[in-house]
Amino acid sequence: MPSISPLVAEGIHPALWRASQLARGHGAYLDTGFPELRLELPGGGWPLGQLTEILLPTAGIAELTLLKPALNQLQGRPIILLTPPYTPQALALSCAHLQTSQLIWITCNKQSNALWAAEQVLRNGSCGALLFWQTQIRSEALRRLHLAAQSSDIFFCLMRSLQMAPLPSPAPLRLSLRPIAGGLELAMIKRRGGLRDRPLTLRVAAHHYLYSHAHTNKETITADRHAGATSAALARRTPAHAPA
Repeated sequence: MPSISPLVAEGIHPALWRASQLARGHGAYLDTGFPELRLELPGGGWPLGQLTEILLPTAGIAELTLLKPALNQLQGRPIILLTPPYTPQALALSCAHLQTSQLIWITCNKQSNALWAAEQVLRNGSCGALLFWQTQIRSEALRRLHLAAQSSDIFFCLMRSLQMAPLPSPAPLRLSLRPIAGGLELAMIKRRGGLRDRPLTLRVAAHHYLYSHAHTNKETITADRHAGATSAALARRTPAHAPA
């Protein structure tokens, strides 16, 4: 009898994979800068044009340390910092080899304004990366953002509380992150392929403080959308005080 070759999932459809294997990456990816993390991600890097979630015990502790090797590859394209937890520290960002001329800091006084601003950035597609800090987001808003991300090649990371881990999300990639002595501990919450049983340890040098509670005289952008309006105005302002 002729031998029967084993069925290959990708041969049926490129979006299929075996549960015991990583999915084959499709589309564009950014190198993470961490060889051990590269081996754990479908496509070998951060996906572009998709929603990626990073879940944190406390916002502003280590996420830029994880992401800065990828951000350094954007070749001068703008990087949007949308509602970060603290004032970005320009000197530390420069020490991390991020050009301050690339950075656009957007503050919002309402969650609806922040969600609107994120969607406009994604649909416009002219930026290299959108880093968005927001915890309480309804599932339909997450789906809108993920769909908007698919219309561009933006590196889109949403930072949320680790308490959101049990909730469903359309993000193909969800990670939890916490700083440890000498590096970062990263756990796979969701990826296309089998989950990793143990957290992954990433060794990094002592990182600079990339945020500051102190007031800086940097110019920021405030996104404001009037109720019932179909468009919004982006007004430049200088903050009167540091965010709480």
